[in-house]
Amino acid sequence: MNWRISDADLAALGERVVANSAGAIGAFSVARGELTVTAPAHRIVDVLTYLRDQPELRFQQLIDLCGADYPQRPLRFDIVYHLLSMTQNRRIRVKVETDEDTPVPSVTGVFPCADWYEREAFDMYGVFFSGHPDLRRLLTDYGFHGHPLRKDFPMTGYVEVRYDDDLKRVVYEPVKTVEFRSWDFLSPWEGADYVKPGQGYPYELPGDEKAKGDA
Repeated sequence: MNWRISDADLAALGERVVANSAGAIGAFSVARGELTVTAPAHRIVDVLTYLRDQPELRFQQLIDLCGADYPQRPLRFDIVYHLLSMTQNRRIRVKVETDEDTPVPSVTGVFPCADWYEREAFDMYGVFFSGHPDLRRLLTDYGFHGHPLRKDFPMTGYVEVRYDDDLKRVVYEPVKTVEFRSWDFLSPWEGADYVKPGQGYPYELPGDEKAKGDA
């Protein structure tokens, strides 16, 4: 049985969602079999409450909340919410935009599972969520500087961590040099040694002899 919803049905759903949202949802689009709606950031609590509580929608589950960075835009960040309706067998994506200084209202009061999702978005992108009960870093260390998923974050980072034998503790210091390691894949410390002399097969893996036998 094919449970895929047609693009026409998704477009009809998008029209109803926009029309009945009392202005909270501005527009919708359908692409690659997925429905996306956009809303102003300050209305996100109203939007998710509406999508969750309307009987014909019933998007009861927030399955993901993530970010995206577009540095060339004045509102450089997208905050993206993915919702699932188990009863209607539908999914919807909600997007809002914000900048580095304007917080997005927390939706933990609508979906408690947003707690760690919002902490991750704050940690990775530096987006603030007003009203969050415990907004602090989740994946990086407390002393970490910057937000790793921003497009302008340097690949080397801003600080490096090492163990200082004199101080007998881990120390943080500004990045001084970057060493790009030359990997020796034949080293027993960096990979398994499967070198076997053979008939035209100088490097063989266990089981190669079966392929040669079939040939």
